[in-house]
Amino acid sequence: PCVVGEWSHWSGCAEQCQPNLRIRRRYVQQEPKNGGEPCPALEEKAGCLEYLTYQGEDCGHEHVPAFITTSEYGKERKRRAASSLWPSDKEAAGYCVEFKTESLSLHCALENRPYARWMQYLREGHTVCVACQPPAMNTDTHRCSGDGHNADGGKILHWEAVGNSQCQGTWKKIRQLEHCSCPLVHSFIFT
Repeated sequence: PCVVGEWSHWSGCAEQCQPNLRIRRRYVQQEPKNGGEPCPALEEKAGCLEYLTYQGEDCGHEHVPAFITTSEYGKERKRRAASSLWPSDKEAAGYCVEFKTESLSLHCALENRPYARWMQYLREGHTVCVACQPPAMNTDTHRCSGDGHNADGGKILHWEAVGNSQCQGTWKKIRQLEHCSCPLVHSFIFT
């Protein structure tokens, strides 16, 4: 059978300051022989959005919708941001916003790329937790774009899944908390 190596680390975002894709690869160590099992996918792509240019300057995001991705990306981002200019003080520690999903496009349920499957768990009427963490936070306001900060509970807010712009919808803010406590499949991060 085909033998492949471990996945590489995720690349950075393909473009600065706008929703785009990151990539990871693995390589064939042994080609299949005599009808052996073929090789699996050697490349995976997932959505991303960076907040600093390659020169370390703030992109100045003023996006209208909240751009979200799976909370799993937060772990990867923490590893990469460990050496960034973010202070480790309490002020920049982040917060959580609970939303009740109102509507979403059919494109979310149709997503089956391995690192975009999280979109399938988005459902109308569910409560979801979205964490705001550095570096998605604005350095001046310590808030994430699209968090509904000034919105009352009845206001319809828009969101979009990074990596599939056709997976989008609306939600209403329930409350802001210090920490997220939703199940993993209903836990996301602002990107």
